[in-house]
Amino acid sequence: MTPTEPATSGPAAPAAAVRPPLPVKMVIAGGFGVGKTTAVGSISEIAPLTTEAAITEVAAGVDDLSHTPRKTTTTVAMDFGCITIDPTLKLYLFGTPGQERFGFMWDDLVEGAIGGLVIVDTRRLDDCYAAVDYFEHKQIPFAVAVNAFDGRVEHTMDEVRWALDVNERVPVVVFDARERGSVRDALLVVLEQALARTEG
Repeated sequence: MTPTEPATSGPAAPAAAVRPPLPVKMVIAGGFGVGKTTAVGSISEIAPLTTEAAITEVAAGVDDLSHTPRKTTTTVAMDFGCITIDPTLKLYLFGTPGQERFGFMWDDLVEGAIGGLVIVDTRRLDDCYAAVDYFEHKQIPFAVAVNAFDGRVEHTMDEVRWALDVNERVPVVVFDARERGSVRDALLVVLEQALARTEG
């Protein structure tokens, strides 16, 4: 081969393998009828898996429907959906049932989760105390997301923080469970909390 002849190339190098996004588990929690199923359905890139059951007369006597009179179904096990945040990260979302009588399922649903989003209805803040207490007790990073029912909230974020007695490090934000972008922003707040915990 003379110096002017091009070198014969060998077999083509295989293209760099594209890594799948890292799977990350996140929990969406809160009281009965606060918008957990709606939030999962709004953001999920797949048809969400829901375990909705009709609200019977017996259940209506147990669950407070005064602020959700049009609600005819309720989650009895979990909601599931997923969303790819970017090419490196995919969130798997697990929505908890809101009624206290299904609380025995929480440990299984939360296992392996990096964080939680606690959805709050300011018209009945006491319904989310159990969820806040749970994440605090388990020392799992979480954020409080106030669902803006009818486009408004009944209390300021400072009032919500005081009522829930959450640490100043816990973000309290307003979001709309019906809006994909709003749900995404709330989930990103939880991701930031989880990242800050790992770096701390």
